Amino acid sequence: MNEQEFKDILQKGETLTVEFKSWKKASNMRERVQLAVDELIAFSNAVGGTVYFGVEDNGTVTGCEKYDTQNLIESIYDKTRPSLFVEIEEIAYQGMKVLALTVKPDGKTYGTTDGRFLKRLGKNSKPFFPDEMSNRFYGEHIPDFSSKIVADSTLEDVNLLEVYSLKEKLRVRDPKSTLPDSEDFAFLRDLGLIKADGKIEKLTVAGLLFVGKQSSISRLLPSAEVIYLHYSADNLEEYDARLDLRQPIVSVLDRLTEIIQNDNRILNVQIGLFRLEIADFSEKVFQEALLNAMSHRDYQSMSAVYVKHYPDKIVIENPGGFLDGITENNIITHPSAPRNKLIAETLQHLKYVQRTGQGVDIIYREMVSMGKPYPEYHVFSDAVSLTLRSSVEDMSFVKFVVAEQEKKQIILSLAELMILRYVTENKQIKLSDAKDLVQLSLEDTRKCCLNLVKLGLIETVGKEYMLTARVYEMVKSDVQYTRDKVVQYIKAKQMIVDYLETNGTITNVSIQELCGFTKQQARATIDKMRKENIIDMIGKGKSSKYVLIKS
Repeated sequence: MNEQEFKDILQKGETLTVEFKSWKKASNMRERVQLAVDELIAFSNAVGGTVYFGVEDNGTVTGCEKYDTQNLIESIYDKTRPSLFVEIEEIAYQGMKVLALTVKPDGKTYGTTDGRFLKRLGKNSKPFFPDEMSNRFYGEHIPDFSSKIVADSTLEDVNLLEVYSLKEKLRVRDPKSTLPDSEDFAFLRDLGLIKADGKIEKLTVAGLLFVGKQSSISRLLPSAEVIYLHYSADNLEEYDARLDLRQPIVSVLDRLTEIIQNDNRILNVQIGLFRLEIADFSEKVFQEALLNAMSHRDYQSMSAVYVKHYPDKIVIENPGGFLDGITENNIITHPSAPRNKLIAETLQHLKYVQRTGQGVDIIYREMVSMGKPYPEYHVFSDAVSLTLRSSVEDMSFVKFVVAEQEKKQIILSLAELMILRYVTENKQIKLSDAKDLVQLSLEDTRKCCLNLVKLGLIETVGKEYMLTARVYEMVKSDVQYTRDKVVQYIKAKQMIVDYLETNGTITNVSIQELCGFTKQQARATIDKMRKENIIDMIGKGKSSKYVLIKS
C-alpha cells in the first residue's frame, strides 16, 4: 500500500472493515495483542477487515515502535480458536511506521481462547451470540438441504408432465444438450433429482421442487410456497388479489412471469434507427430475482416466499438471511454461496441461469443500463427483501449507453456502467468512492476508470473523475460541462492563492500535489492565473517558481 492509498483510508476513518488502534496508549505488548485479537476475530466473523496499529481514533498517525511482526502474528494465532491466520504489512507514513493486520472471512466462526465471540457491526465490534451464528453453522456443518432424500417420497410423487416440460424447455434453451434425450428417470438421476435410498429410489428435496406433483409438494414440503399479492394504486396497504402457489419451481416462475408481463407497461425509446423497449419490470430481472429467492430461501422455515406487486415496484421477500460473509455492501462481487446447492446447480443445468450463484450482477446490470433505480436489498436476521422499482430516472443516460455501445461495438462492464452513471448523476467521483460503489479492489476499480478514460467517457480532474465534454453534451449539456470545469478552476485557484500567502512561492510540482492535478492540468491552471494577473513566474525552466502579483 502506498502513502496516498493509506492517506485515503485515514480520511475516511473507521468503517465496517477498518479499525484504528493506538500503539503508544497500550501499556505493553500483551495489551496490544489482546486489542488485536478482539478486533480481528470480529472482522473474521463478519466480512473481514484491517486493524491499523499506530493510528489514533481520530485518524492521527502516531506510529509503532519496538515490535516483532512474527511474534505478533504468532501471539494472535495462539490466542484464537480456531487459530487465526493474519496478514501483516508495514506502512511507512511521514517518517513513522504503521502496522496493518488484515484477516479475511472464510466461513468459520472465530473466538478467543477464553471463549469470547465478537462480530463487527458498523464501526464497532459487538458480542456474537449463538442465535446469530445459526446461518454460519448451518452452512458449515449441515449438508446441502436440497440434496437430501425426502424419506416419505416415492417415484409416484413424480409429475411426468413436468419432466416432459423441463426436457422440452431444455431443448429450446440448449439445442446441443443431450440430457433431454435420456429416458425420464435417467434424466432425473443425471440431475440428482432422484437418488437411491437403499434399494428404493426416492426424490431429493430439489427433485420434489422441480418435478413433484402439486399434492406431493403440499404433503411432503408444505413450506415450499410462493404467495403472490397484488396492490392497486388506490390502496397500497391492502392487496386486491392473492395467489398461493405450491408448485414446481419452473411452473411458479412461468406463472408469475406471465402475470407480471401482462401487467407491464412498455416505454418505447427511439435511438437513431433503433427502437428500445423498456418495460416496467424486465422479464430477465424478475426471473433472476425470483429464482434467487426460491433457490436461496431456507426451506426449513415455515414462512413462504412473497412476491408483492405494486404499481411502481415489486418486492420479493424470502425466509433465511444472507449466509455469513454476504452483506448489502459486497453482494455484487461476493463469491457464490448458495444455501441450496443442488437447486442452484439444477437451474444451471436447465439453462435458467448462466452459472450457479446469486445472479445479482445480472439484476444490477439490467437495472443500471435501463436507467432504473438500483435494486434495494434489506437484510434481517431471518429474511431478505429485494425491491425492484419501475421508474426510469435518466432517459438521456439510457440513450447514451445504448448508442455508445452500438457505435463502438463494446459492452461496458457492470462496474464501468455504475461508475459512469454515478458521475452522470453526481458530476465527480473519487477512486476510493468508486471502489466502494462497485465493490471491487482498488486496483480493479482503477482499471475500470482507466478504461472509461481510454474510451473518452470520463477524464481526470485533480484526484477525481468527471464526464468528458463529449459525454456532457449527450447526457447533460456543454454549458453544464463548462460550469463544472469553472468551479474546479475556482477551487484550485483559491488553494494556490492561500498557499502563496503562507509560503511565498509555489512550483508546478507543488501545484500538482496541492490540487491533485496532472502536469498538464497544473500548467493550464498556471497559464490561466497568469493571464488573469494573479501570479507571475520567476526563474526559468525547472527552477521556475510562481509568486502572487501584489494588488
